[in-house]
Amino acid sequence: MSPSPFEPLASTAPLIVYIDYKSPYAYLAKDPTYAIADELGVEIDWRPFTLDIPSYLGSARLDNEGRVVESKRSTSQWAMVKYAYRDARRYASMRGMVVRGTTKIWDSSLAGIGMLWAKEQGKGVLRAYSALVYERFWKRELDIEDIAVIEAVLGESGARVAGFRAYAAGQGRAVHEEIQRAAFDAGIFGVPTYVAGGEVFFGREHLPRIRWLLTGRRGAPPDVAYESSSSAGPVAGAREPLGLVIDFRSPYAYLAIGPSLAMADELGIAIDWQPFLGARWKTLAPASPHDDRGTRHRSFRAAYMERDVMRYAADRGLVLRALDRQSDSTLAALGLLWVKRASPSLAHEYVERVFEGYFGETLDIEDERAIRAVLAKIGAPVSGFETFVREEGRAELEQIQSDLREAGIFDAPTYRLGGESFVGRQHLPLIRRMLSGAGESAR
Repeated sequence: MSPSPFEPLASTAPLIVYIDYKSPYAYLAKDPTYAIADELGVEIDWRPFTLDIPSYLGSARLDNEGRVVESKRSTSQWAMVKYAYRDARRYASMRGMVVRGTTKIWDSSLAGIGMLWAKEQGKGVLRAYSALVYERFWKRELDIEDIAVIEAVLGESGARVAGFRAYAAGQGRAVHEEIQRAAFDAGIFGVPTYVAGGEVFFGREHLPRIRWLLTGRRGAPPDVAYESSSSAGPVAGAREPLGLVIDFRSPYAYLAIGPSLAMADELGIAIDWQPFLGARWKTLAPASPHDDRGTRHRSFRAAYMERDVMRYAADRGLVLRALDRQSDSTLAALGLLWVKRASPSLAHEYVERVFEGYFGETLDIEDERAIRAVLAKIGAPVSGFETFVREEGRAELEQIQSDLREAGIFDAPTYRLGGESFVGRQHLPLIRRMLSGAGESAR
């Protein structure tokens, strides 16, 4: 009787988690994921998903001092990679973890096969194996491409080692490759990826919702959130505004407005709205088996992002229509700069109305008359706006874009606080703690 085919989105366990040992974000997800499982007494089906990073993020090689000696990455790809490591190290340091940037893109498939071997020998063995591999790899103390090293870690984790080499070359490799093929074909494109309650989630920011699903959907569904920490110190200049970089075309920026304003109101913190003309939202054609891996990856990611924003928008009763419009948000951005100059207290109302109108398809953000109407409706002056749009405002906007990109800003929403940048509303728990600590120190 032939074995049952691998089911990438189904398991006897209530929670599936795909990870890769060369992902710092998967490393950061491990402990909080285990914490939820331990608290609720649920089983986790851990699965390896070996990232093909060059296919979607380019490739690079660094020397031991961190200098780039070979690169096939664009400027925007480098901005994303550099931010990702800064962000991972930020949260790792709060938990006493070490995350050192890698000097090359590793082939982590052997470590993934080791994971399958450990998994067959019990939950305790797998947990110990993952802990050792992650900790040592991110300290640059573990060669995950060396089978002797993986054997040693398996032995240290309590696993039987005899037979592993044959398994890694034969059955284990075949099982690993089948998981990679089936998971990718099912739309899994990154790690950590969770499957719970029939839904797919990319990133540990969804753990609050996953916990909600695993506990029977009681109460209102929670928003995305990274864990915070008491080690997040106060911010110098407690009463300084919280910078919030937005693009009026970004549904993720729209989803950030409500919780950001609520936090600012509660803490008595001003928001400095900073317009950003980022990449347009992309709705790509469905992935075809005939496309190359990079094309399929981008298609899977785009489809997931659309499902994700719709999921969280529905929770809050927000309307998101026509995400694939290729609108130019320059005029809306200029309107924001005008309000900040002429009536700064009305900036938040302008932001809310423009986002609501754009995503509700009741506002053409490319129509100057429509933007003037928004200004008039909120009580902002309109005299002089036309000249501002054509002269001083446009120069100011161009300078802001240059400054933001020079600062490494590549996406919206991005929060700016205490000299640091935070991409995404999932950082609000940490930002709240930082601002609350700053406010307490000022008082």
